[in-house]
Amino acid sequence: MNISKPKIAEAVKLFQEHDGVMRTSEVLDAGVHRRTLYHMRDEGMVTAIQRGVYQLAESEPLSNPDLVIVAKKIPEARICLISALSIQEMTDEIPHKVHIALPRSSWQPEMDYPPLKVFRFSDETINSGLETQQIDGISVKVFNPAKTIADCFKFRNQIGLDVAIEALKRGIKEGKATYGDIMKYAKLCKVERVIKPYLETVGHG
Repeated sequence: MNISKPKIAEAVKLFQEHDGVMRTSEVLDAGVHRRTLYHMRDEGMVTAIQRGVYQLAESEPLSNPDLVIVAKKIPEARICLISALSIQEMTDEIPHKVHIALPRSSWQPEMDYPPLKVFRFSDETINSGLETQQIDGISVKVFNPAKTIADCFKFRNQIGLDVAIEALKRGIKEGKATYGDIMKYAKLCKVERVIKPYLETVGHG
């Protein structure tokens, strides 16, 4: 397969502009021919980090490929619960699946890797307390510490009450979340009665 050097150089520049990681659809929509992409793959210029997601070989290895893949493959996903706590450094738990929040009406995502745990949020709660973090140069949507604490209490039966309590203690102690913000999101998530006694024992009531 004979692909001209200018076409390859153009594709490499495109990858560089996207911090080295792109979905196949992004590459094709930008005007790169499928033949060029496959030639680059066959020549080792790009590597598939997951089906339909390529990384420029000259890029630095990803520190968190799971989150990058999810951000690229499921743009509407929000990183939540234990995965969000891990990003915010508010838990010692190691998430064995990437915890993501999706609207109740959206399709169930199908991915071979990484393993996912999908939580369904209402339209109101899925768009509250969001922030964007740069992970390996890729924009990842994640709930802020106060909203994540409230979410943990809401889904305490699925992730464990101990995880939620520890997140609350660390959030307050390390100054990542205020009493007021936690109560604001607790009210939104309808868990203010559950969370208030724990907040008061931390000494900020």
